Amino acid sequence: MEDNNNVLLKRREIKSIIKNAVGSVKKDEAANLLATKLGISSKNLLPISLTSEYGNPDVFALMYYYNDLEDAKKQLPRYRFLRIMSKEDRKKIIDEEKAAKLKAKQAAAAEAKSKKK
Repeated sequence: MEDNNNVLLKRREIKSIIKNAVGSVKKDEAANLLATKLGISSKNLLPISLTSEYGNPDVFALMYYYNDLEDAKKQLPRYRFLRIMSKEDRKKIIDEEKAAKLKAKQAAAAEAKSKKK
């Protein structure tokens, strides 16, 4: 396990090897496993990548631990946070955004139509 403290980005970068876990561990399970091992909160531990090599049953995990999730939201792309949500929550947020976008588009079209007359 390699644990680096990145002072500039205000995060801990944790690299770890999970033995004999290829194909059987998910990102959230790996995050919970590492959080319990390190004694930190799993909410602030964001899985970045889980990779494996051909013929090797071990999984290489890269995770970032932030003390404040607002720092993470400033640094990481939005999809990182959507990926760690459950499917239902993710679908709900995306559907709400699509509805708001459609409503704004319809309002803009109605306004353009009223100006035309």
